[in-house]
Amino acid sequence: MQINSAKDLEVYKKAYLVSMEIFRLSKLWPAEEKYSLTDQVRRSSRSVCSNLREAWAKRRYEAHFVSKLSDCDGENGETDTWLDYARDCGYLAVEKHAELTKQVVEVGRMLGGMLNNQTPFLLKSKK
Repeated sequence: MQINSAKDLEVYKKAYLVSMEIFRLSKLWPAEEKYSLTDQVRRSSRSVCSNLREAWAKRRYEAHFVSKLSDCDGENGETDTWLDYARDCGYLAVEKHAELTKQVVEVGRMLGGMLNNQTPFLLKSKK
């Protein structure tokens, strides 16, 4: 399959599904968490996808591409932390936490693969 946009990447698809599941689950969390935990985990999980889109748009510039991928990885790690808080505060069942954490780790592994071998994703300059 030819990749025409970041949306075609498996890592994007997985990260998007995680962020949507977090959105659905966090609707049930207490109102007092709206501007703290709920907002933070939603923002970080969505940032994985948005930074990946930005990285894809900057594939012509290796340093910028790597920087945005690094941002993706950081946001993914932050999401993992917020999920731990949600579990420990009793807002997220242990089983659901384990499921989401597994998915977040997989996204991180995929991002790490891209960071370790970005060449196939970069645009070749036309000389």
